[in-house]
Amino acid sequence: MSIFDGPLTDRFGRVHRDLRISLTDKCNLRCTYCMPAEGVPWLAKQNLLTTDEIVRVAEVLARLGIVEVRLTGGEPLLRPDLVDVVRRMAAIEGVDGPLQVSLTTNGIRLDRIMDDLVAAGLQRLNISIDTLDAARFAELTRRDRLEDVLAGIEAAQRSGLRPLKLNTVAMRGVNDHELRDLVRFAIAHEAELRFIEQMPLDAGHIWSRVEMVRGEEILEELGREFDLQPYGERGSSPAQEYLVDGGPTVVGVIASVTAPFCGACDRVRLTADGQLRNCLFAREESDLLSLLRSGGSDEDTARMLRKNIEGKRAGHGIDDPGFLQPDRPMSAIGG
Repeated sequence: MSIFDGPLTDRFGRVHRDLRISLTDKCNLRCTYCMPAEGVPWLAKQNLLTTDEIVRVAEVLARLGIVEVRLTGGEPLLRPDLVDVVRRMAAIEGVDGPLQVSLTTNGIRLDRIMDDLVAAGLQRLNISIDTLDAARFAELTRRDRLEDVLAGIEAAQRSGLRPLKLNTVAMRGVNDHELRDLVRFAIAHEAELRFIEQMPLDAGHIWSRVEMVRGEEILEELGREFDLQPYGERGSSPAQEYLVDGGPTVVGVIASVTAPFCGACDRVRLTADGQLRNCLFAREESDLLSLLRSGGSDEDTARMLRKNIEGKRAGHGIDDPGFLQPDRPMSAIGG
C-alpha cells in the first residue's frame, strides 16, 4: 500500500482538503491586534520556502486529497512572484481536478495586479477591512493606507471573481459601532462580509476575552437594522452564514472563540519558513523545510504530512485552563 493511498485523515476522522500557505511573514501594515508598532523580526530570506518548494509540497498534498489552496501572509501581495505562484498552483491537478486557488490580502497594491491574478487562475479573494474611517484606519493599522485598500476592493469588484469576501475583526471601542456601516459597504461592492471574533494571536500577547466582541453581540448589533436568517449548510466552513434582508447579500460570523468549529476543521497550514501546522493555535510544528533541503523524497514528505495531521488535537483549547497562546503571531503563521 502506497503512502499516497487514502485521504489525509486525523485520528478523529476529519478529512483534510484545505491547504493554507503563508507566502511571507512580512506585512505593510502594523495592525494593533497583530503586531507591535515596530513590527516583529522578519524571517531570514534563506529560511523562506522557494516557489519550487511550495509547488512541490502542494503537489504532494494534492495527491493526498487537498482540493483548495489559500495563499496568505503576512501580506502575500508583497511576494514579487505572486502571480507566478498562483499560475503554478492553478495548474496542479488534484483528486477533483485543478486545485482551487484563493487569496487573503489587505488589498494594498491589489488594483495593480488584479487582472494578472485572474489571468493566472485565481478563483476567490478575501480582503481585510476593519474600518471605513480614514483616521481610525491609520490609528488601527499605524499606516495611512485606507484609500489603497478601497482601490483594491473596487478592483476586486470589477474583476468578477465571486464570491468576493471582506473580513472584519470586530473590536470593542474600536469599530464595534461601524458594523452596520460595513455591511452596507459590502452590499454596495457586491461582497460578502465576514465578521471575526478577535483571537489570541497577537505578537504582544495582550488579547483579552473580556474586551473581545462576541459573535452573539455582532448579530445583535446587525439585527438593529437588518433581518438575518441562517443560510446554507456550514460544513467545514469557519463562518455561520446569514441572508441579509432576504438576500442575495450574505453575512458570515466566524466565532472561533465562543463557537469553535474544530469538529469539522479540514485545514493544514504551511508557514513561510516551511513549518507544518495542523491547527492555527498549535504549539507544535513539523519541520518540512529541513526535510526538503536534506534530500527528502515526495514519499518522505507525505509521511511527515500524515504524521502531523494524525497528531491534531480535537480542538484549539482556548477555553482550557492550561491554554497557552502560540509563540508565533498571526503574521508569522498565516491566515
